[in-house]
Amino acid sequence: MNKILLLGGEGYIGNVVSKYFLDLGFEVTSIDNYIYGSHNYPKTLKHHNFNFIKGDIADEEILNKYIASAENIVLLAGLVGDPITKKYPEISNQINNVSINKVIDRCMKNQNCKFIFVSTCSNYGLIPEDITADEDYKLEPLSLYAKSKVNAEKYIMSYKGKTSTVATILRFATAFGVSDRMRFDLTVNQFVKSLYGNETLTVFDEHTWRPYCHVIDFARAIESVFLAEENICNFEIFNCGSDENNYTKKMILNEISKNIKSGKIVYMKNDTDPRNYRVNFQKIKSKLSFHAKYSVNFGINELINMLKDDYFNFNTRNEYGNYTIS
Repeated sequence: MNKILLLGGEGYIGNVVSKYFLDLGFEVTSIDNYIYGSHNYPKTLKHHNFNFIKGDIADEEILNKYIASAENIVLLAGLVGDPITKKYPEISNQINNVSINKVIDRCMKNQNCKFIFVSTCSNYGLIPEDITADEDYKLEPLSLYAKSKVNAEKYIMSYKGKTSTVATILRFATAFGVSDRMRFDLTVNQFVKSLYGNETLTVFDEHTWRPYCHVIDFARAIESVFLAEENICNFEIFNCGSDENNYTKKMILNEISKNIKSGKIVYMKNDTDPRNYRVNFQKIKSKLSFHAKYSVNFGINELINMLKDDYFNFNTRNEYGNYTIS
């Protein structure tokens, strides 16, 4: 029986990853402390191969008990996103720097595992319009969140040649798509939800670029690492997404407007978030034979159908995003 340990496995992406690997026949253990409050988490998955532990990743007992015997480890945990790390800078430092480093240290002591650290394409920050950033492009993290990811990447790479753990870093594009632990504070999801709900949507700097990736494709990318030969993925960094899903905000809105005629869009300039970057995904395609299966258009239609079915209750906006911590 293949086994996978998800650290931070009850979040927006982790919930989808759990289901994906359970469908593949894996035994999945998910550790999460419900930092955003238990009200916005789905009910624990009911599956004979699923094991949930509520706890903190920095807890020594958890580190020693579960990481020591894990075959495949995915580190998703952390305070995720620019706004929430800016809102709680001291807690962000404790979690995203101190605690994450403790987890990395323990994972590197495991003698027989593959370890994936989930980083972000936000590490590239602000790049010229005519450039797409590959994995060797200079990192210019602008936010507290991205800076902590860059620090963690460097810390992992400092172990190269000093451990038998097979470590891989995946720089995730901006996520979209439906999850049982839904987030509507992410660009594609937010735009669809606001316009479908006939709201006024304020959009800053509509011509700025970002790469996007469906949550299921993240699970598929993780699988591709676990399937790869060690020499291909050991202490390697991969941008995780696809070239076709590089979009500007305006391009996304144009696609949404083909299906949603309600709502109002107000365009503004000079957002406090200056990030603007397109990303090159050829390495993950050539080395791991990974190509994203789901387009932004697919995600838009998926979200519209979910909203039509009244899948979520929208009485409280804060139930569907990383807005506050409990």
